Amino acid sequence: MSENNSVNGNATSKIISSPFLKTLVQQIRANDSYGFYKNWSDELILKPFVVTKQKKKEISTEGEVDPATLSRINAFFRAIASSIEKETGLLSNVVIELGHEGFGWALVFSGRLLLTVKTLRDAHRFGFESLEKLNEEGEKFVEKGIELAKRFPEVGNL
Repeated sequence: MSENNSVNGNATSKIISSPFLKTLVQQIRANDSYGFYKNWSDELILKPFVVTKQKKKEISTEGEVDPATLSRINAFFRAIASSIEKETGLLSNVVIELGHEGFGWALVFSGRLLLTVKTLRDAHRFGFESLEKLNEEGEKFVEKGIELAKRFPEVGNL
């Protein structure tokens, strides 16, 4: 695949170049030990995060959550942690606890401070309506995490 690959011909490069989505792509590329995504465009790498309502209806919630979906969930929350870390300087980490039925939670923390808490439901269907929604949701978590980190730096440094 070439560097020019894209999801569609009229990609919104402004959205793709947002700080959160750039961080998300960096997280995915960082965990690509075999170089699978080496020549993929950022838009193509982010494509699996876009799951329309119709497509969500088609995804079965029976059985274990697909490893690719688990990887996307991990990348999303690692990108949130990384974005908060860049802004605040506090070492941030992620814990995801997910049962075999697709229910659980994701925590982003620094020291003893919970920066982001998200209850996960129907993790089999994890995704967003569009890249804009993905970016919007990620930035919302990042902003709230930064706000908490700045409000309680002594707890985040422990």
